[in-house]
Amino acid sequence: MKIEYRETSDDLMMRIDIHNQYGGRDIDAWMLELLAPNKGIKILDVGCGAGKLCFSFNDYLKSDCEIIGGDFNQELLDKARTENAKRGTDIQFIDLDFNKRFPFDDNQFDLVSCSFAIYYAEDIPFTIAEMQRVIKPGGRLFTTGPMPANKKIFYDIIKKATGLPIPPMPGSSRYGSEILDSIKSHFSDVKVEIFENPLVFETVDPFLAYTRASLSEDRKLWKSFFQDKADFEKIMNKITTVAQQQIDVEGKIVMTKVVGGFVSTK
Repeated sequence: MKIEYRETSDDLMMRIDIHNQYGGRDIDAWMLELLAPNKGIKILDVGCGAGKLCFSFNDYLKSDCEIIGGDFNQELLDKARTENAKRGTDIQFIDLDFNKRFPFDDNQFDLVSCSFAIYYAEDIPFTIAEMQRVIKPGGRLFTTGPMPANKKIFYDIIKKATGLPIPPMPGSSRYGSEILDSIKSHFSDVKVEIFENPLVFETVDPFLAYTRASLSEDRKLWKSFFQDKADFEKIMNKITTVAQQQIDVEGKIVMTKVVGGFVSTK
């Protein structure tokens, strides 16, 4: 059954906003420090969404670079283009489906990035091969994704509230294993970096807002939990009870994001 009440872009932006409000560390600052990109480089951001990383690169390099952001989600691309116009930057945002051949010749980019998206590819080796193909010799691929220990308390609370097993997540169940292995098979040098960011919720409402956005955005993954809006609200009521109990006992909920950053050189 199709769930009509979910709005992907709003849910995604909600989660990003909560990361920014309640997290103690800035993942963009970590990525930029890790990569230290040089001015004048050419960057492709695959699965760019609303352009968050593209704008971070542009700000860091003070516009002395060429950046192309690609995504297939038109709603998120519209947000990126609106922000681009508002900022007066000249980042190019294009339609790009990473399940198909990229619309670029070989050896075009100094850096290809893919932040929290690669694990949604239908054919991981194909998508990684396309990324490798368009990178210049000596250029780099940078990907991020959740590791197995990512936001453990989030899943613990949901499991306790529902009594149901957590479905395999496409990121944390594959990123540090299958996807990392595929990257290693396509690149000569691969370094694994870990970023941890505790999100501290001293009241239940922001945790519930994050949970609601997460379950709604990824509703197809959670289809064993709810089929319609009424089911969804029943699940949220159960989660509310358990989350509030956690805060009553511990005084807070600490949900730690555990992210792997894979830096690969062609």
